[in-house]
Amino acid sequence: MTGTTDPVTESEPTTRWSADEMMSIAAARSLRDGQACFVGIGLPSTAANLARRLHAPHLVLIYESGTLDTRPDELPLSIGDGILAESALSVVSVPEIFNYWLQPGRIDIGFLSGAQIDRFANINTTVIGEYDEPAVRLPGSGGAPEIAASCREVIVVMRHRMRAFVEQVDFVTSVGHGSGPLDRQILGLRGAGPVRVITDLGVLEPDPDTSELVLTALHHGVTVEQVRAETGWPLEVSADLMITAAPSTTELETLRSMRTVGSGES
Repeated sequence: MTGTTDPVTESEPTTRWSADEMMSIAAARSLRDGQACFVGIGLPSTAANLARRLHAPHLVLIYESGTLDTRPDELPLSIGDGILAESALSVVSVPEIFNYWLQPGRIDIGFLSGAQIDRFANINTTVIGEYDEPAVRLPGSGGAPEIAASCREVIVVMRHRMRAFVEQVDFVTSVGHGSGPLDRQILGLRGAGPVRVITDLGVLEPDPDTSELVLTALHHGVTVEQVRAETGWPLEVSADLMITAAPSTTELETLRSMRTVGSGES
């Protein structure tokens, strides 16, 4: 696992942190300087912008609206927020983002979230319940299916709740690993798919043999039993289970200043 459990240079801060703050910081640590990152709004955007402010100043943030290498001073409220265009190196059309940058495999990391995720990291952002008569109609796919299909790697950031971590999603909006290790190859999907799912409880990664999500790291103060209680399938635990490094003072202060100045997201 890259970055999520790397030790930080400062000692553990005296102030406490929330589960959402730990999740955002862990997600930010997973990004490396110089990568091209396709960013979704919400938790992924918070994490990506935090990484750029901390250890990855040359992280290239790309949003679906067509902004390339954007460096917003505040967290954007949507992919159409004007601050993304104002601070971007270049703004191109949406078809160019997908046809030239995303689908040919030029994006290193896709950052996604969702309403549901299952044991093979398939994501649902379409409906809860039956498609024709859903209990909840969700916002839909946007560019997420193409991000999941074509980015070299995908990182998912979601709050870990039983209603979201299900045995099988009600609707496959974005393919993770389908039903096993060969599905992406059979479907002709270019990228490696989800390599990490970072939650407010810990980190899950696909098993190299089965592609089923396995718990590989716990955040400070969280137990395996807590994670299993919020997971809708019999969750396997890595034999090398790690504990995520505590947030540093700099990480917390930077994150909190972003939320104060920006949109208030966590």
